[in-house]
Amino acid sequence: MPNDTPDLDLDRPSSGRIYDYWLGGTNNYAIDREFAEKQLALAPEIREAVRENRAFLRRAVRFAVESGIRQFVDLGSGLPTQGNVHEVADEVAPGATRVVYVDHEPVAHAHARILLEDTADPERHRALWGDFFDGPRLWERVVAEGIDPGEPICLLTVALLHLMPPESDPATPMAFYRDQLAPGSLLVLSHACLDTDDEAAKDAFGRIRDDYGKRTAVKASPMRSRAEITEFFGGLELIDPGLVWLPEWRPDEPYTGDVTRTRAVAGVARVPSPPE
Repeated sequence: MPNDTPDLDLDRPSSGRIYDYWLGGTNNYAIDREFAEKQLALAPEIREAVRENRAFLRRAVRFAVESGIRQFVDLGSGLPTQGNVHEVADEVAPGATRVVYVDHEPVAHAHARILLEDTADPERHRALWGDFFDGPRLWERVVAEGIDPGEPICLLTVALLHLMPPESDPATPMAFYRDQLAPGSLLVLSHACLDTDDEAAKDAFGRIRDDYGKRTAVKASPMRSRAEITEFFGGLELIDPGLVWLPEWRPDEPYTGDVTRTRAVAGVARVPSPPE
């Protein structure tokens, strides 16, 4: 795989390594752990939220494969950690799937390349360093990695759209990516959400967001409402149960906690076939 990644910045916390630490992984450094613990002090539920987000990702990937989809594009894939997309997909359909991981954070891309070089079939699963906002240029590179735009694709934007510069417009590139999806494709999305009257939680997450932007290379958008998050699906029909709290999306077993404390919603939508 060509080395198209900018130099790594190891002097500041990495969002990917912080996420890995919260999940109980080992691909993180002291600077990441220190920052992660400070955020947990403000909102202890973060750890449960990231674990439920990862569990949602696994369930959505299994659903896509069981629906007949064999191509996956993971935008903002983050640091490879437990339950990667290609691992889950290959469990359901061994040797039949293709995954392209895309991330703009150099450390996440570097780790993804290392991980995929160690897989049994690295030619099926690829990692690209790329910017979500590049739209057409990024999609050309995705297709060049073996994704067939004429066949159904599972496009994953999991815990991505709330980590955008506040002045950015993610709706425009999202519309572009949706337009590239063939009928039968799935759009998988999760997004931080405080659709609640818990003012203490809103205050804590506001401080986390501000500190996160100062200390990492990632700037966080203002919190969006459930209605605003729904707009990212662009009118695609949401698959039952719709846009719900993370643990509520087709759980493997009943969730016994307070679903609102996961502080994120998730949904999957299908691209319809054109009218005859």
